[in-house]
Amino acid sequence: MEGNLLIIEDDAGISGMVADYMAKEGYRSTVVREGDRALEQFEADRYDLVLLDLMLPGRGGMDVLQQIRAVSRVPILIVSAKDNEVEKALGLRFGADDYIAKPFSLIELSARIEASIRRATQYSAPEAQAAPRAQENRLLKAGDLIVDPDSFSVRKNGEEVRLTAKEFQILKLMMQHPSRVYTKAMLYEQVWNEEYYNDDNAINVHMRRLREKIEDDPSNPRYLITLWGIGYRLGEL
Repeated sequence: MEGNLLIIEDDAGISGMVADYMAKEGYRSTVVREGDRALEQFEADRYDLVLLDLMLPGRGGMDVLQQIRAVSRVPILIVSAKDNEVEKALGLRFGADDYIAKPFSLIELSARIEASIRRATQYSAPEAQAAPRAQENRLLKAGDLIVDPDSFSVRKNGEEVRLTAKEFQILKLMMQHPSRVYTKAMLYEQVWNEEYYNDDNAINVHMRRLREKIEDDPSNPRYLITLWGIGYRLGEL
């Protein structure tokens, strides 16, 4: 099978081993070892799959994953020594397609790469391009909440809920991706369109005010759930 791979891995021994093995399988590979450089390289070429390590110098792997997924449906396979259920759930909810833990078998890795690329080719380009627009134009529903992205309106039990622009963007983003976990950095960068500098105050204030407006009991939220030490997700309503 042929394909163009972007390998994001800071361990030169592992990245070289993977690139050499995949070359024998017919793949071309580009290797980068830093998060910021990975995003630059992704924009510079077209790739059939991204192999992504979670532990990277500078910009972390989860942030790289989120940035790539925001602009592309390319298959992303997480490769990491952080083999636990939290990291697996985080990675897959952030938009990864698969996860393989270090140490791994090159044969298994090759099989997973081939399967991920094959699944991706089952979706036609017209459908993929139409998906974001179709999603944007339909009503978003969660429990008693209905969000209309076109009219920027929110209703709960049929009554209008008046939100600020930032509150609306936070709620819309989370309702568009109900199974995804958002860190504070992800929310800040997507809603404020600025780099996050570990200043939690803006996120905390907006989340508190948003809960006061949409939750029956803001101290025991059903819609905006906190995952301590991780971030937020939409409640399973």
